[in-house]
Amino acid sequence: MFEQWLASQDPQRVANDIATSTKWMVDEFTAAGISKKLGIIGFCFGGGRVTDILAADQGACFSTAVSFYGTRMDHSAASKVKVPVLFISGDNDPLCPVSVLSEFEKSIGKRSRVEIFKGRGHAFAHRPGSPEEDADADAEQAFTLMRNWLHDGLVVNSRGRIGYGYLVHFRPTLSMVYLVCC
Repeated sequence: MFEQWLASQDPQRVANDIATSTKWMVDEFTAAGISKKLGIIGFCFGGGRVTDILAADQGACFSTAVSFYGTRMDHSAASKVKVPVLFISGDNDPLCPVSVLSEFEKSIGKRSRVEIFKGRGHAFAHRPGSPEEDADADAEQAFTLMRNWLHDGLVVNSRGRIGYGYLVHFRPTLSMVYLVCC
């Protein structure tokens, strides 16, 4: 089913959607005097696109990112990423191997970090009430890591300015990409 869904996704349309939304957010926030730096969060296929987006951005709009169990990640993009990325996954995820994430962390550097949840598979943070023991606690911990990462990357690093949070998402599926601004 994932392969069928993936085949229907046009990479250029996804890139254009993200670029259009990014431009709109930067323009609006700059005009309001809030901020022009964004964070980006991706899940599954969207998590895999995070590094592509950051490599193309070159630090112009995004100052931090979070990738949840990214799939089909392009290793050649990693060396072009200019901002720290938090990678979150489970050690039993066949679509997002820990070894791949470790390579990305090394290639990106810039205070990037990998957080691995023991015994968890793909999309563990999207399955509240799952029969896996402590799945809800791990999902909450993953989202707490994400919130803290975004706070540190967007609010703390914005020279003490009071931050305002905004969230825009693309395509309501498990493979979402979010833009956040603080």
